[in-house]
Amino acid sequence: MHDPRLDKLADVLVRYSTRVTKGELVTIVGEPDAMPAVQAIYEATLRAGGHPSFHPKSERLHELLLRHGSDEQLTHISPFEEYRLAHCDVLIVLICPGNTRYLGRIDSRKVALAQSARRGLLSMSLQRKAHGETRYVAAEIPSQASAQDAEMSFNEYADWVYRAGFLHLPDPVAAWLSLRTQQERAREYMQTKGLVRVHSPPSDGTRGTRRHDGTDLTIDVSGRTWINHCGGENFPDGEIETGPRDIDGVVNYTFPAIFRGKEVDGIRLKFKAGRVVEASATKNEDYLIALLDQDAGARTAGEFALGTNYQLSGFTRNAFFDEKIGGTFHIAVGAGYPETGNTNESALHWDMVSDLRPGGTFPGSPGGTIQADGELIQKDGRFVRSAWPGA
Repeated sequence: MHDPRLDKLADVLVRYSTRVTKGELVTIVGEPDAMPAVQAIYEATLRAGGHPSFHPKSERLHELLLRHGSDEQLTHISPFEEYRLAHCDVLIVLICPGNTRYLGRIDSRKVALAQSARRGLLSMSLQRKAHGETRYVAAEIPSQASAQDAEMSFNEYADWVYRAGFLHLPDPVAAWLSLRTQQERAREYMQTKGLVRVHSPPSDGTRGTRRHDGTDLTIDVSGRTWINHCGGENFPDGEIETGPRDIDGVVNYTFPAIFRGKEVDGIRLKFKAGRVVEASATKNEDYLIALLDQDAGARTAGEFALGTNYQLSGFTRNAFFDEKIGGTFHIAVGAGYPETGNTNESALHWDMVSDLRPGGTFPGSPGGTIQADGELIQKDGRFVRSAWPGA
């Protein structure tokens, strides 16, 4: 049975997120399991006067390539994909995994090699977006695999996803515009600041709680541009982000970080002058190191962001959602977004998320604070300035 919320989602993605107009080339990319959403978006694009085309991707085929491909095959870039990314006016990517752990037993070297080969495609796409030559949105389509990771039934997870996108409301676009206004106040304030400090004290792991060694980071954002992300490039959305000039200090991430279906937990990164100089993990450390060492830019911080969507709460093992949870922050290692002023190039862009809410990730987690030029702006996951998201 067709879920009518997909029609609502398609309308928001086409009319609000990407603003499709007559004559534009619209590329829709998605897994076969996302076909009901593809059809709804295809129809909405036709109504808007665009020229839609569908390009399938497949985690099953990707797994075959990584298992059986030679190094030459792993680093081959399809000219058809390159042409599509170089010429489409709008790119809509649907995330609908069938198995979020399908790379769990794949050789880390092969994953890093194949990822590194895509550096040129990623850099071209980011440059086109920064210059206003293309518009892009990635949208989560509920799947059984993601529901299992979130420890929910499929129906519970689907309701959760659609509520996070305000699709349960009569006018989702109006709700996103309201949140955009709140986020813009925060963005304008942060645009005037130079140094951000993120601090979270250690937790000793007593009384059955998980040990956490604390975070103390100083992020230089002077002269950088802050961006208001409110459903335009990710859906659901909710963050303000910039490209850091420098980062110094240590972060112990409270959330596991998942990349290409493989989970890395207990991550500790030490930054010096914006680069990771020490890295460790309690789970899949070899995978972490392989990805950080895949090219010259992979150890450089490309993004620093604050989550602002307080509709999102629980951890789902899906960074697409978890990075937007109100009361979290994330740092992406690898490629920066040129429109923020960070021009670091890498095939990697890996968002790693940490919680500043006391008890938000695990019992006994200590919470934390964010200061901007010495002024407290967030305590224990809540902004202290009025009229900001969740305040």
